[in-house]
Amino acid sequence: MPDPDEPQGFFARLKARLNRGGASMARELRGLLRGRKIDAAVLEDLETRLLSADVGVEATVDILADLNRRVARHELDDVEALLNALRDRLTEMLAPCEQPLQIERSTKPFVVLIVGVNGSGKTTSIGKLARELRQQGRSVMLAAGDTFRAAAIEQLHVWAERTGSLFSAQQTGADPGAVVFDALKSAQARGIDVLLADTAGRLHSQTHLMDELKKVKRVIARVLPEAPHEVLLVLDANQGQNALAQAQQFHAALGVTGLVLTKLDGTARGGIVVAIARKLQLPIRFIGVGEKAEDFGAFNARAFASALVDGAADAGGVAREASVS
Repeated sequence: MPDPDEPQGFFARLKARLNRGGASMARELRGLLRGRKIDAAVLEDLETRLLSADVGVEATVDILADLNRRVARHELDDVEALLNALRDRLTEMLAPCEQPLQIERSTKPFVVLIVGVNGSGKTTSIGKLARELRQQGRSVMLAAGDTFRAAAIEQLHVWAERTGSLFSAQQTGADPGAVVFDALKSAQARGIDVLLADTAGRLHSQTHLMDELKKVKRVIARVLPEAPHEVLLVLDANQGQNALAQAQQFHAALGVTGLVLTKLDGTARGGIVVAIARKLQLPIRFIGVGEKAEDFGAFNARAFASALVDGAADAGGVAREASVS
């Protein structure tokens, strides 16, 4: 018998936390459709559930158009066939975003600029990424570019100590560009493999703060013309469609190269991941389903589609821990 205290696989935990209380799209649809023919009325019920899961209008229209075509061809005769088709379509939509973070070993330091709004989980994500990199034997430096909050600097310092990473910071209120500049020069001098640069959380609608982020990016490029090598945007999945708006505006301002979706263990139903994938097709590097280090994993399209549809009741066999190449 399995040990109840043994940690679950990452995507088993995702399934459990996306669908708390035993609810899931699959379970709801099986109960709703028992004995019913798959027809337009059934697809309307599915549409309602997709929208309530934060999949968004555009992605839902895309999914329903595909399923309607298959119903018209008599390919979907029962609820299991419908669920299989739904998982497949979601996987197809998410697959272009399944792109792990690739860190070139020949590039030292490989510079990752981490951005996002207040409370999105940036600093925690940096710490978890640092842990993964250190476990791979890479040297890491954390740069405390969020100089507005003393607590942010302290939190990043704790993560540096916890992961065995170097730490670079200045006093609260220092110029973020200067902090990152000094950290980058230090990382170069020490031959550090990866520099993870934190930034102050800001609302995507605050133009002057977005301009400051652009300045930090320009400062990095003055030291290393090809850097930052990754602009990683951290999004709180609980923000729903607002997370999509954040992604669009950060991408327009900074040229985001990868996403981290956090807090999928909260009230989020997870569909926002589909909406963002459908709209932007940006690489989703990682997702987070909790506070523990093992609750941070590389994005896997098919496993995520299965978690979104099935929930904990059907979890199993689809685990993929965090990985950076």
